[in-house]
Amino acid sequence: MTAMLQKAGHAVTGLDTAYFYDCNFFAMPTGVPERYSDLRHVTATDLAGCDAIIHLAALSNDPLGDLNAECTYAINLQATIRLAKAAKAAGVERFIFASSCSIYGASGPDDVVTEESPLRPLTPYAESKVRAETALAALADYNFTPIFLRNATAYGVSPRLRVDLVVNNLVAWALTTGKIRILSDGTPWRPLVHVQDICRAAIAMLEAPRTAVSGEPFNVGRTAEVYQVRRIAELVQEVLPECAIEVGTQNNPDPRSYRVNCEKLFRTLPDLVLDWTVPAGIVELVDAYRRHPLTLEGLQGRRFVRIQQLKYLLATQALDADLFWKASPSPVSPHG
Repeated sequence: MTAMLQKAGHAVTGLDTAYFYDCNFFAMPTGVPERYSDLRHVTATDLAGCDAIIHLAALSNDPLGDLNAECTYAINLQATIRLAKAAKAAGVERFIFASSCSIYGASGPDDVVTEESPLRPLTPYAESKVRAETALAALADYNFTPIFLRNATAYGVSPRLRVDLVVNNLVAWALTTGKIRILSDGTPWRPLVHVQDICRAAIAMLEAPRTAVSGEPFNVGRTAEVYQVRRIAELVQEVLPECAIEVGTQNNPDPRSYRVNCEKLFRTLPDLVLDWTVPAGIVELVDAYRRHPLTLEGLQGRRFVRIQQLKYLLATQALDADLFWKASPSPVSPHG
């Protein structure tokens, strides 16, 4: 996001609590102004001079939410509302909120959900996103424009790679074990979007007409880029034919399954182009994993799996039970 914002001509300041300060896949961008603070401590003074906020900070998936549901609501919901109120007080004009398609929960195998479809969150993470959208919408006025990007499941290469995402994970298992391992029965549907395309959508929202986007949710992805998990595995096998597909022995169905229509995004932003497809993203991941060799130990360790990193920080008492820092990470200080 940072590099793409800068390329588009924006001045960027990063705000981060630095949970994942040493979890880089490759070198992070340099020369970017940064502030280290817990989201729960941010005030209007911290936001003075900002025109817009792209709010990505959250406990970022269902396993993290299940680790501590109370913290999930404190960070993803209460701190989000607090940040938005501080932003409004500081004169920030746009507040782009990273929501999630997971708020649709489970739908029928033939159903395609739109932004008007019922929301059926199944986890604290998804529930926090639903409630945050509602609270943020209530803050909208002529001077403050909240926008909700219901991102599809992300994939693709980034400096702070995650392998706890389905496409990234299947490719990683294939290259480190020779097996394309599906943990569910492979039937759930997943809308998918490359991380760069999430960034493109967010950047486009910075300049979209206020009346077209204020208080509005948008499914971010492409309607054609919705796959069953077993089909994703087959696409990985097409690139790595020497790898066998292996379905979980328990064959448990995943209750989260949703097919998403993304046409509202393109009706609203007719000039927006999302570049990536899942097959192209698989090729990108294979190349990156080979250039920056990924081991099985690394695949399962804290560097690329967010919940493992948080468990490590809790076990080493760097964080307290509420996920506040007790000790500063090196080389940055979260209190700086």
